[in-house]
Amino acid sequence: MLDDIDENILAALGTNARMSLKDLALQVGLSSPSVAERLRRLEERDVIRGYTLALNPKALGYQFQAIVRIRPLPGQLQAVQKLIEDTPQFCECDKVTGEDCFIARLLLQSIEQLDGILDHIAAKAETNTAIVKAHTIARRLPPLRPPEISGR
Repeated sequence: MLDDIDENILAALGTNARMSLKDLALQVGLSSPSVAERLRRLEERDVIRGYTLALNPKALGYQFQAIVRIRPLPGQLQAVQKLIEDTPQFCECDKVTGEDCFIARLLLQSIEQLDGILDHIAAKAETNTAIVKAHTIARRLPPLRPPEISGR
């Protein structure tokens, strides 16, 4: 379980993962060595898995994003997974339950790229694609304490 200080550390890093130990210590009311020790323990417990970089795909020339639901044909699961892994335009992919086996995020420089990328998968899987219009919720931290279950 997390205590209040751990939660404050995670919330601060969720806002700015590049925050210095000194600034983090000031924000949570501890010394820098104490914060460093807490970070080490959070990492050892696999609460913190890494510190990441968030890029703006449009600034890199990717004008479109697509969400692709992928259903491999019988016997093609591993081959389809390898195709997804080997296609650098797929920036995220989750293996899921349900009718589809994968839900992936695809970055595209132009809409014309879509067919070329999906054609590589078409012999081994069915796909269903939606173009992303807007990000209504940016990637964010989950609640650090699970909410109480209420009547809704």
